[in-house]
Amino acid sequence: MEGEKEQNQAAQKKAIVVGPWGGNGGTNWDDGSYNGVREITVMYGRCIDSIRIVYDKNDKPVSGDKHGGAGGTKIAEIKLQFPDEILTTVTGYYSPVVHGGSPVIRSLTFKTNRRTFGPFGVEEGTPFSLPMEGGQIVGFKGRGGWYLDAIGFHISRPKNTTPKVMQKVQQRFRRLTSSVSFAVPSRDERNQRNFLRKESVAKP
Repeated sequence: MEGEKEQNQAAQKKAIVVGPWGGNGGTNWDDGSYNGVREITVMYGRCIDSIRIVYDKNDKPVSGDKHGGAGGTKIAEIKLQFPDEILTTVTGYYSPVVHGGSPVIRSLTFKTNRRTFGPFGVEEGTPFSLPMEGGQIVGFKGRGGWYLDAIGFHISRPKNTTPKVMQKVQQRFRRLTSSVSFAVPSRDERNQRNFLRKESVAKP
């Protein structure tokens, strides 16, 4: 038990956390860091309703919890040929599914060093991507409620990459995600912004 805890802590030290992208609804969840990803199950329709990941831990499959709601009219079951096939990139879109609602994950595409799976869902709203050459995704995190509200990742350190370089990479991702507004402005806020924009243009 103690040995497994130490190995898990070592894996977390080797990984960086990026994201999440999406909305601020639901509650936080974090699967943590593992050796890699074996399987991904996605329930989806107009958006991503839920996601469940099976990880690899010391050559054994470990099933994570299902994150999101009970809806979804379609299912995607992705099985990677681990350890030869690894998950390297995830891209997607997020936006509200109802007018005035909080953004949720609308679409996800998973890319490995061999194949591309998806897109699943509707490619509508704000796009996001996770460009990370040389590393792999070893864990997922995010927010979930009725839907998959937001998604982020644990990324393993690419080989021959120093901690200082990884720190710069993590800072870049933090700037990227902090520059993304998770909140959707109300109609009054949008009208006020448009009015101020017109006023500034009208001034000599």
